[in-house]
Amino acid sequence: MTGPHPAPPGRPRARPNVLVIQADQYRWDCLGAAGHPDVRTPALDRLAADGVRHTEAYCPYPVCTPSRYAMLSGLYAHQHGGWTNHSTLDPALDTFPRALRRAGYRTAAVGKMHFTPTYLDVGYDRLQLAEQHGPGRYDDDYHRELRAAGLADVVDLLDQELALRPQAPPGYRDTYGTGRSDLPEEWHSTTWIAERALRELDAWDGGGGQLLHVSFVKPHHPFDPPAPWDALHDPAALTLPPGWTPAIPGADLPYARAYFDYGPLTEPVLRTVLAHYYGSIAQLDHHVGRLLDALRGRGLYDDTLVLFTSDHGEYLGFHHLLLKDGPMYDPLVRVPLLVKYPAGARGGDRRGEVSDIPASLVDVAPTVLAACGAAASGALPGRDLAGPAAGDRYVFAEDRRRGRVLMARSRTHKLLLAADPAEDALYDLVSDPYELTDRLADPACADAAAELRGALWRWAVFDTPVPPRLDENAPRVPGRGPAAAAPGGDPRAAPRAHDAAAVRRALDAGGPAAWTSSGDTHP
Repeated sequence: MTGPHPAPPGRPRARPNVLVIQADQYRWDCLGAAGHPDVRTPALDRLAADGVRHTEAYCPYPVCTPSRYAMLSGLYAHQHGGWTNHSTLDPALDTFPRALRRAGYRTAAVGKMHFTPTYLDVGYDRLQLAEQHGPGRYDDDYHRELRAAGLADVVDLLDQELALRPQAPPGYRDTYGTGRSDLPEEWHSTTWIAERALRELDAWDGGGGQLLHVSFVKPHHPFDPPAPWDALHDPAALTLPPGWTPAIPGADLPYARAYFDYGPLTEPVLRTVLAHYYGSIAQLDHHVGRLLDALRGRGLYDDTLVLFTSDHGEYLGFHHLLLKDGPMYDPLVRVPLLVKYPAGARGGDRRGEVSDIPASLVDVAPTVLAACGAAASGALPGRDLAGPAAGDRYVFAEDRRRGRVLMARSRTHKLLLAADPAEDALYDLVSDPYELTDRLADPACADAAAELRGALWRWAVFDTPVPPRLDENAPRVPGRGPAAAAPGGDPRAAPRAHDAAAVRRALDAGGPAAWTSSGDTHP
């Protein structure tokens, strides 16, 4: 890497750079800094030591695209409207990349965005994409380069493409999509994304005002790290994750057959899944370290806001389940969140802090914008994580995959309200951290249930309104609307001038008779 390029004329050095690093399906506790007994994440641990590690951070929707749109826009899914993985963020909605671009930032993104259309403009000047699910993999840069090299990510294709999944050999289902990638490490998506991100960082100058969003595909399934990362962990030596149950609890049987049939999942197979999932994380951490070392080597690290998170979590054996097709239990909605603030900025003195104040991915946009001295075009429900926060804050999430479900969580309890009241549940997270016993009908928990119902009602009805929709260029009835104007002109200028002249003439003549005649003007 070369040294910092000189700041271009007119660009103040005071504006911090921003590096947002995002993983996919990364469970919140899979960090060495979080005390995990098996996962190796020295780069992320060092980042945590340089900033704030939020232990109670949650995604607002446990599905890739809706959660990503929430992070970008600072709005919940019912506000931004992108409810599924095949949805579009309304171009009329603001995003933090768009706001930074308005403020003069150079903006770029590398990796998995999961947009529709694939290269949707959400505020990035440049996009270098490596997609996975849906049509994006046939549009993106990564797979285009794979095809040009005569390669294909067959393991990923058999897992992700519904038309191809039935052709997968029995070992695919027996291992729940776990195994070594058929690609060499240099062509694996994690490496490809890191290499393109390093090129972007190399182009950063020393004047600040640059945003890079790096979004890794992994550790999302299939659990397929390349060699040597697939052999990093001995499955037999791993600790089973908290919340693993030998069988699926009765309340979760409706989710037993989702992406896979989880009933036959055994402890040895789970250990193999863990080894490969952790190997994917170790590979990702290695490349995160390369990105951060590139900033340090060029003297840019201290003045850069660095944020690491994930779009959602992963069950990883919790209640005998895998992946994310089920209730909003903590392993699914809870995410890692590390924030290192620029030196000298608010939050810059919070090195090594561990915060247990509830946080959400909708807080990312206001945090980034505040650090950069920029503003969104509308009100946002989240908060700047560098600022003070009340200690009793709730977090909220929603899901529409199996009928609408809403979640409100405090430090001590979690309430799930569903379209079908039979699916409502309340968990006492102090006495039941693994969410095995529904206490909604327990009189001892009535006050907690009422408190969370009230909080959920205020959030859904009053605190998070849907932004107004405005599109001056919406399709019109043919032949109707303002008359044509000269190029660059205002088509309403002539009629506006006509009306203004009529008003002046009326006023010069004494004003409208309705307001100037003497006597009572009421009927």
